[in-house]
Amino acid sequence: MRILAMDTSNQTMSTAVIEDQKILAERTINVKRNHSVQLMPAIEQVLKDAALTLEDMDRIAVAKGPGSYTGVRIAVTVAKTLAWTTSTELVGVSSLKVQAGNASPLDESLIVPIMDARRGNLYTGLYTFREGQLLQLEKDRHVSAEEWVEIVARRQRESLQPVQVIGADYIKYQELFESKLKGSLLTLPMYQQLPRASVVAWLGLKEAPVDVHSFVPEYTKLTEAEENWKEANPDQKGGSYIEKY
Repeated sequence: MRILAMDTSNQTMSTAVIEDQKILAERTINVKRNHSVQLMPAIEQVLKDAALTLEDMDRIAVAKGPGSYTGVRIAVTVAKTLAWTTSTELVGVSSLKVQAGNASPLDESLIVPIMDARRGNLYTGLYTFREGQLLQLEKDRHVSAEEWVEIVARRQRESLQPVQVIGADYIKYQELFESKLKGSLLTLPMYQQLPRASVVAWLGLKEAPVDVHSFVPEYTKLTEAEENWKEANPDQKGGSYIEKY
C-alpha cells in the first residue's frame, strides 16, 4: 500500500511517502514557517522524490491533533481536499500517538508524548509498546503538567517500568518530570523528539478509513473563542458558539 502522510500539528512540518512500510521519501522541517504556504510544495517534492504521483497513492494519512489549532487545520484541510479530489482513502492519526511512535520500542515501557498547551498545561497521553505494537494506555487529554506528572509517577510505581517522555517541548518541563520520576526516566536523543510523517504513515496503515466530508480535527480542548462563548453563555445547551451567531 502506498501512503502519502503529513503532519503540521506544531512548528515541525513533515511529509512522507511510503510503500508497504518502506520509506520512499520524507521531508521534515523544524523551523518556524508558514505551513499553509509550505505544505503543498513539500508534498509535491516527496512525491517527485518517490517518482510517484498523487494518483498513485492508495491512502492519505494525516495527524489530526491535538496541537496548534491553525497547524492542525492546515494539514487536515489539505489531506481532505486531496483525498476528495482523487477519491483516495483518508485516515487520521492522533498527533500525540505519532510522537509516541518515535519512542524506543521497549516492551511495556511507559511512553509519554507531550506538547506545551501554555499556562502550565499539556496535551498528552500514555502509550506503550507490546510485542511491537503501539498501544494506548490513557486517552489523550489537555491537563495541567503538575497533575499529569503525578498520574505518570503513580503508573510508574505500579508497573516499575521506565518512562520515555517525548516531544520538542519536553525541555520546558524536564525539571518537573525529573523531580517526580527520578531514575526511571530514559533520555532520548533529539532526533526522536520530532514528529515524523513516516510514523503517521506507519500508524495510518492500521487505521480504518474515515468519511472525508465529516472528518474534523481533534483538538482535545475547546478553542479560546469557544471557551469565551461558554463563559458568556453559561445557560446555553448544545450547539456551538458559531451556530448561535
